[in-house]
Amino acid sequence: MKRHAAAEEIDASSRGAAIALGNFDGVHLGHQAVIASARAAAEARGVALGVAVFEPHPRRVFQPDAPPFRLQTNEQRAQALASLGVQYLYEVGFDRALSQLSDEEFARGILAERLGVVHVSVGADFRFGRGRMGDAESLARFGAVLGFSVDAVSPVGDGAKISSSAIREAIAAGVLDRATALLGRPWAIEGVVQRGFQRGREFGFATANVAVGDYLRPRLGVYAVRVAIDGRLFDGVASVGVNPTVGALPDPVLEAHIFDFDADLYGKTIEVELIAFLRDEAKFETSEILARQIAEDAAAARSLLRGL
Repeated sequence: MKRHAAAEEIDASSRGAAIALGNFDGVHLGHQAVIASARAAAEARGVALGVAVFEPHPRRVFQPDAPPFRLQTNEQRAQALASLGVQYLYEVGFDRALSQLSDEEFARGILAERLGVVHVSVGADFRFGRGRMGDAESLARFGAVLGFSVDAVSPVGDGAKISSSAIREAIAAGVLDRATALLGRPWAIEGVVQRGFQRGREFGFATANVAVGDYLRPRLGVYAVRVAIDGRLFDGVASVGVNPTVGALPDPVLEAHIFDFDADLYGKTIEVELIAFLRDEAKFETSEILARQIAEDAAAARSLLRGL
């Protein structure tokens, strides 16, 4: 997949695609339906399949002090899109100036002139332009004049609409089975393994520690997890929290103990899939009590993962 950064000029060979347009944070099942619509248009016209996203996320521009909310890093999103057959990823630079474009100015200047699209697929509730003035209907009117077709994709799923907001709510509540169902895969935190307190090693439970960073804050506590290392998945148990027993941290850290694994991971990028919530974070009176609880957590995680 060819990735065009926010400020990068689009070369002629990357223009003329059928695209899906949106933020696509999480690339959940609803997003995948929009991308499938763009794929059908691309195949019908014999052109490339592209996705256009805004970078940074508009919420970060309008609410710079908002708590972390992302479901994926940009790299995870790019990988998820590539797995769906997306050939071009256009990261459209979003700032206050872009937000002040009218819906027609955006359709003409960004979609028609800059990207040269032949088709755009969006969610049925898509809004764009200054003050969210535009919608799928107005985009279709502009497209008819500017030379691209438009498809508005209805929400997918039974009952409640699949949305990034619904997934965030499920993760924050520790309801991982629901988050997995809406995403179509387990939610995962990716990061570089860094050195921590190294107390787990004293208890026989060495951990790979990853900063939660800009990710949405999940419910603090202990999880059954699967850890992707160099293309292989390993079962494990992880805590996400501030480690109140050893010494409270300023920001949450994910500490994953990987079962039956003993290689040095410091400085390596891993991805930790949160499979099931086991218990809330707690402060223990002594290290001995903590060690017993860690052993119980590991046993519970092994049992749960073995049954999946």
